[in-house]
Amino acid sequence: MSFSITKKGDALAAAQAGSFDVLPIFDPAMECASRAYIEALQTEKLKRQVRYAYERVPYYRAKMDEMGVSPTDIQTLDDVRKLPFTDKTALRDTYPYGMFAVSLDEVREIHASSGTTGTPIVVGYTDADMDVWSDCIARLVQMAGVVPADNAQMAFGYGMFTGGFGLHYGLQKLGCTMIPAGAGNTERHIKMIQDYGTTVLIATPSYAMHICEVGEQLGYDWESSPLRVGLFGGEPCPPGLKAEIESRMHIVCTDNYGLTEVMGPGVSGECLAARDQQHIAEDHFLWEVVDPKTGEPVAEGEMGELVLTPLDKQAIPVLRYRTHDLTRVTKEPCACGRTHARMDKVRSRSDDMLIIRGTNVFPSQIEDVLTQIDEVTPHYHIIVETVDGMDALTVQTEIRPSAFTDSFEALDAMRRRIEEKLKSVLLVGVKVSLMEPGGIERTMGKAKHVEDRR
Repeated sequence: MSFSITKKGDALAAAQAGSFDVLPIFDPAMECASRAYIEALQTEKLKRQVRYAYERVPYYRAKMDEMGVSPTDIQTLDDVRKLPFTDKTALRDTYPYGMFAVSLDEVREIHASSGTTGTPIVVGYTDADMDVWSDCIARLVQMAGVVPADNAQMAFGYGMFTGGFGLHYGLQKLGCTMIPAGAGNTERHIKMIQDYGTTVLIATPSYAMHICEVGEQLGYDWESSPLRVGLFGGEPCPPGLKAEIESRMHIVCTDNYGLTEVMGPGVSGECLAARDQQHIAEDHFLWEVVDPKTGEPVAEGEMGELVLTPLDKQAIPVLRYRTHDLTRVTKEPCACGRTHARMDKVRSRSDDMLIIRGTNVFPSQIEDVLTQIDEVTPHYHIIVETVDGMDALTVQTEIRPSAFTDSFEALDAMRRRIEEKLKSVLLVGVKVSLMEPGGIERTMGKAKHVEDRR
């Protein structure tokens, strides 16, 4: 069986048929290298990067001296555990350039986090950093079946956010034609998809779903559109939401993972052979999975907090960055032919956990329940507040137009059924508020699902 993946739907058909050999690999020599080669390369890069950070970043020199560790103590990959962890606090305390290892005249681009919860985190990129970044993106978009002939439409915002520019550079490196539409004006996005022959859409999954819904309201036939691939990032994409977008827009959707502190998007990407996992760019990132409470490593394949050490960053080297993202990693071979380790898609963060009357609750658990209920959409909002001295959890969920009714009895029965399903999973009582179609606010960027009013 063979496919031409430049045609709509064929990348997904190839994945479903198990014909992964027809899907291109951007850098097969590296992406399909042996484990022995990958780990030997990581070891040499780690030794070099630790020495580089120690010599050029006063923060790391002071931390390592305090711990009694010198660069010469790092000789194996396991020795990374001798090094200090890094978290957002260190990057904020040294704002804006205290963690930079080069002078500003060597920096070609600066990005930053939004700073909505405090001082923003500022990162820089040298020419070499930009090359690594675009290379990582080119790899992950090829995993999704993107080819140089594609027209890629950007629905991320450009600016200090790393997502828009990161995907832009990598897609250009692959040879795609970029359509830099940016965020906002959903109807214009739909018109551009049709008029410009857009084949690849870059967006958050929640905004892609919104584009889909607006198109349907306008009578647009997504099955006949030129669009065939969705590249999602910026927020988790639950399996139910992904399946719904693929079904309604008739495209294949993949996720990518990254964070500003270690580079931006491109740390890992989803191939079409393992759709619940993402290949880590191991030649550029050394990964660890640790117990979020103790910081000690967990066994391979066990859930824990992802810790990343970029191995090639020049402008702002980072050692053992604690992502707070919960995942598990495997080195088992992948059917796509790539040998780089795969991480489970991040659905939860150690610092996103809500404690409701002594019970740990993750938003991803609520997502999973809601996406299994036919009568509601993937859009939801969680409110946590204190009522009569007790924690109270309310989940607002939106009824699908096809399920909407004027019958109070039918709606009340639906609400109680959803509450029971949530309680059986969360082990804590939940109040469900049913919203009319369109009642949950849509966002162009990362959706904010949790409002903690306590």
